[in-house]
Amino acid sequence: MQLFNLHTHSIFSDGKSTPEDVVLEAINQGLKVLGFSDHSPVPFENSFAIKNNEVNNYITTIKSLKEKYKDQIDIYCSMEMDFIPGIVKDFKKTKEELNLDYMIGSVHLVGNNIDRLWFIDGSKVETYDEGLFNYYDGDIKKGVRAFFHQYNEMIETEEFDIVGHFDKIKMHNRGRYFSENDKWYRDYLMETLTLIKEKSLIVEVNTRGIYKKRSDDFYPSAWLFPIMREMNIPVVISSDSHRAEELTLCFKEAEEALRASGYKETVCYADGAYKSVAL
Repeated sequence: MQLFNLHTHSIFSDGKSTPEDVVLEAINQGLKVLGFSDHSPVPFENSFAIKNNEVNNYITTIKSLKEKYKDQIDIYCSMEMDFIPGIVKDFKKTKEELNLDYMIGSVHLVGNNIDRLWFIDGSKVETYDEGLFNYYDGDIKKGVRAFFHQYNEMIETEEFDIVGHFDKIKMHNRGRYFSENDKWYRDYLMETLTLIKEKSLIVEVNTRGIYKKRSDDFYPSAWLFPIMREMNIPVVISSDSHRAEELTLCFKEAEEALRASGYKETVCYADGAYKSVAL
């Protein structure tokens, strides 16, 4: 089984475990590499991102743990950057100012107006539905188009390494508004994958939807794996863990699905670069 996780949250953002508890559990599970990627700060009140006055503490804490446990596990400090055009800070500037090791780019809030952001994530399907009807007149095609266009803008304008859960718009859909078989939906996916390939980015195979029982498939869905493999897009399996015990949940299932699609390796971050790891 893959012995690393690069998408990890702690109590510094919306996670439930302290960073040290996560490290101890990672060591207990035999992981060789652990990357912390708490949600980047955003300039409005929220319950999910690192607070601006806690950023330095976050960096210091992770780097302290890196030194403390250096003989047992390699620890890296990252952020899951939330892309909201015109609202959030430039990714590259954030990485340079904070001396982060790598970056994950994701979209959780769709829009570019602080007062009109569609939260497509979280545990409440009601929030998804309310945003769709309040901001997109209940037009799912309009909402999904805005979601993918925002991902595409992030890919084209920001510098980062790993594309986080780029089809998470499906999570609260659960087959109610659209089908993954709809041509218009697949066209958006393919447009985004083409940009990912052009920018030489890594796609994460995110297992959180499955083990939280919010999705019947990975992010992205397994039917996309053969297409991604044909395009030679590198992948990394991540649990997007918010609790220490979630670090490697459904990794075996993800590995099996990737192998069945023709993948023979994933990638892992180490000492400033990404290296291939056999599945």
